[in-house]
Amino acid sequence: MSAPRQEPSLSTRFEAWWLTWKAKMAIVLNQKALALSFFDDVLRLIPDSAHAAASRAFLLAEMGRHAEAVAQLEQLLARQPEDASSWFNLGYLLDLAGDDQRAFDAFEKAIRLNAQLDRAHYGLALSAIKLGKTDTAIAALRQNTQLQPMSPHGWYQLAMVHFKQNEFSETSRIIRHLSGFEPKVAEQLRRETGLSDA
Repeated sequence: MSAPRQEPSLSTRFEAWWLTWKAKMAIVLNQKALALSFFDDVLRLIPDSAHAAASRAFLLAEMGRHAEAVAQLEQLLARQPEDASSWFNLGYLLDLAGDDQRAFDAFEKAIRLNAQLDRAHYGLALSAIKLGKTDTAIAALRQNTQLQPMSPHGWYQLAMVHFKQNEFSETSRIIRHLSGFEPKVAEQLRRETGLSDA
């Protein structure tokens, strides 16, 4: 039986906050290596800091160090396997790296842990499209658009999946729906599909 995690002291949390602030300023100044070192210091103080680990992972990815970025999140998830946001972040990084199946699996895990995580449904759908899992993509996009009804991204992808399945009436219905709140996206779909919303 492992010992319960001890909460960091107030002074440790303040030092971690200060280092995080310095890391953010370094990012603003485009000093990514310096920001990385500040996040390293935060993780030495608070090894379970999901924010520092995720921030460090995204910095690594921006620097083209995708394998290290993925490893950073995998280490965090080894300690915090029930963190849906970290599973989403891992899926996102795996998707950037072109590892479609592992990205799909990570997005699925995020959804199992938090079915309300709309971004995970969207990520799952994009991975499913790449893997040729059309039914899964449609289900995930429907869930995404239910959770984020005013975001055009899920609607656009859903229309394109239906279009590629030759389901033109459903594609037109989505174009008509988008016309009410995202006319530019609706027009883009009209151009790309040759369909109207009639």
